[in-house]
Amino acid sequence: MYGAESTGGKTVHLLTVGNSFSHNATHYLGDLARASGDTLVLHEDNVGGASMELHWGKAEAADAHPGDKAGVYTGSKSLKDDLAGGHWDFVTIQQASIKSHDIKTYRPFAKELSDYIKKYAPDTTLLIHETWEYRVDDPRFSQKAPAPGEPKSQDEMYQGLSSAYSTISKELGLQRLPVGDAFHIANHDSKWEYHAPQPPFDAKSAASGTLPDQTHSLNVGWSWKKQPDGTTKLTMDGHHASMAGEYLGACVWYEVMFGKDVEKNTFVPQGLDPEYAKFLRETAHRAVQEAK
Repeated sequence: MYGAESTGGKTVHLLTVGNSFSHNATHYLGDLARASGDTLVLHEDNVGGASMELHWGKAEAADAHPGDKAGVYTGSKSLKDDLAGGHWDFVTIQQASIKSHDIKTYRPFAKELSDYIKKYAPDTTLLIHETWEYRVDDPRFSQKAPAPGEPKSQDEMYQGLSSAYSTISKELGLQRLPVGDAFHIANHDSKWEYHAPQPPFDAKSAASGTLPDQTHSLNVGWSWKKQPDGTTKLTMDGHHASMAGEYLGACVWYEVMFGKDVEKNTFVPQGLDPEYAKFLRETAHRAVQEAK
């Protein structure tokens, strides 16, 4: 159950136990809340690249040696401290995206975290954040001979993560934040999907500042980044969410947590095409409804 739609303002207290993907998905969540007269109170126990195993290891370290740096997050508090020290309407967990297709990496850590969170925050609603597939032209999918079990394509990565998250959520009786489903729907829409450049973008010979057409990319993709020595370097990030991807993820989280149809929300990030934003809200709504 995702909750009934309400007409008045609602305050949601949210704790995320994840990594940069949780940060991506909540980037615009407060803006969506404010646009409908709601309020988000967010605390992030996120660690870059963190897996469920890493978060469980931090919880164990904190219990074994309180105050040890290995067991604390920003602010020198452990997960137990944060769980017990506040009222949380929702707590979220997620798997590291690079491992998301492999259900073996969730066990036993998803259950350990779930039990731990329910012990120290018994009144919260625990959600599992389904992360997303990488961009179709991410270097992960260009390997001629990928390691055994590694997804060979965007679709194969999605099928793996979708199956893993669905299985674990059912095993643990958790609600799922279907961001990965929303990304997959958007990435396969005949009008709004991202099309990798053909022929492929030649990064080695690209002139400074030159980028391929990345219209409708839900991931950061190619960008020029300033280096410590003042030069710029061309980088590829097919993992993290772009503005559009962050908006799509936040729309999913908003509809689930605030119980309102995000299609009716008026917030659109500056620089995002309003018609594209409308499609992303519709996609988020569809993903949430299909996940019930």
